[in-house]
Amino acid sequence: MPSRPPSPSARDARSSRQSPTGKMPWFLGIAAILFGTSCVTSYTTRIARSTTNYRRFATADKDVVVQLFEWNWDSVAQECAEFIGPAGYGFVQVSPPQEHIEGPQWWTDYQPVSYNITSKRGNRDQFATMVKTCNAAGVQVIADTIMNHMSGQSSGTGLGGTIFSHYSYPGLQFNNFHHCGLEPNDVIANYNNRLEVQTCELLGMADLDTGSEYVRSLLATYVNDLVSLGVTGFRLDASKHIAARDIANIVHRFEGKHYITQEVIYGYGEPIHPNEYVGNGDVQEFRYTSALQNAFLSSGIASLMTLPNQDWVPSSSANVFVANHDTERNGESLDYNSPSNTYWLAHVFMLTWPFGTPTVLSSYQFSDSDAGAPANGEGSCSGTGGTNGWLCQHRNPIIANLLPLHNDFTSSTPLDNVVTGTSQQLAYGRGSTGFIAINNGDNGWSTTFTTMLADGRYCDLVTGGSFGTQCTGASYDVASSAFTATIPPRSAVVLYTGSRSVSPMSKRAARRHNGTDGSVELLIRTSMRRTAGGALTSQ
Repeated sequence: MPSRPPSPSARDARSSRQSPTGKMPWFLGIAAILFGTSCVTSYTTRIARSTTNYRRFATADKDVVVQLFEWNWDSVAQECAEFIGPAGYGFVQVSPPQEHIEGPQWWTDYQPVSYNITSKRGNRDQFATMVKTCNAAGVQVIADTIMNHMSGQSSGTGLGGTIFSHYSYPGLQFNNFHHCGLEPNDVIANYNNRLEVQTCELLGMADLDTGSEYVRSLLATYVNDLVSLGVTGFRLDASKHIAARDIANIVHRFEGKHYITQEVIYGYGEPIHPNEYVGNGDVQEFRYTSALQNAFLSSGIASLMTLPNQDWVPSSSANVFVANHDTERNGESLDYNSPSNTYWLAHVFMLTWPFGTPTVLSSYQFSDSDAGAPANGEGSCSGTGGTNGWLCQHRNPIIANLLPLHNDFTSSTPLDNVVTGTSQQLAYGRGSTGFIAINNGDNGWSTTFTTMLADGRYCDLVTGGSFGTQCTGASYDVASSAFTATIPPRSAVVLYTGSRSVSPMSKRAARRHNGTDGSVELLIRTSMRRTAGGALTSQ
């Protein structure tokens, strides 16, 4: 039995056998092209929720999640107040707050030893202060939550001083765990066996008997403790290894209604399917992540116009991301080192194409995939980027400038005027709210686009947007429902009705009326430039 196995989700991702293409069947793609956007829209329109025990969003007009991976509580609080709230993010996802095994590696956070709120991120008081500060900034907190297992060590002392052994923790003894008897040491080996995946041990970590009344009650009590501190969302780690009915029973015990997202990694041909879990809350759709990686690096982004595939989690139940903390380490997604702006352009697509609830990963540089956070978890950003080893992707203008546009989308915002150039060029409208054109190719894309935007001059959000009455980057003129543009290679143009130029007097009057604070707007509005070859870079 390994004493310090990697994250369960990292192991699960490596074992998943993804579909060879991850695409919609060819005949549906042809139908989308031949019969227009109504075919695409039928797959991407967000449907209304049926009666459930959770709510879609705690704040309906702000649904973008930023995952501050491995940030300590004091740093999260400061960033919520200084940037995340004012910029327009709706949620911050934080690392597991419960006591875990000792060690500097990031995955030690995912091996709990008690339900005390003390971890490398801080103690209970610091956690409570962070939640209160974020909520005051208009940002709701999603806690990464571990219900599948405890630690993988034979014995030891937790970060907060808890003494434990493999099947003995405060409030938990031998009979509170599964003992499957299907594999040597009870460790999962066969992902084609549902019973084994959900009752044997993931990487040797003690598997909780989530079918028992006692364990269900204990887990719900822990979550409700977090609720009492103001937490309103939960990412349920390693959900694939818990029967969907067990999660349903536990979630129904949560006090109040909260945003739920479940980690269920699709495995090609495996018996456990992500769609089984949609009745409990959102499900993280890893096939979306793979599709972006394949499209932007090889197959062509024009293929994305057929998303989603027929058997994917529905848009209304999908939590999507370009990368998360596991995939940026196991090579199963784009990451901050991906070439030719593909990582950033994929975020443009994610924030503007109508599918799922987006999560933006904000992480740190690493050369060792086990390495824990720099600076003892004290997250730090400066301007539009990070410092002291932190990346602060959530501050990059290519992402942050698009939040107002994304937040203006509603369930009735159409997808229209979908057009492609080469296989690496894709453009589409979002009704009278915005228009997006992405050029992932190595040559410029010059054409005239049809749009539902009103006539006027629009500031491009990717190169800067607007501040006051001025465009801080490129601008484009829409006349008679069309505009002409040359999009440089490896770049994008995003027009937004909120960045449409108005007269200086009207603009001043509007700002006086709304009492707008432009400080954060100015921070995220530009440090973008064009290189000599025309490609978009950040500085």
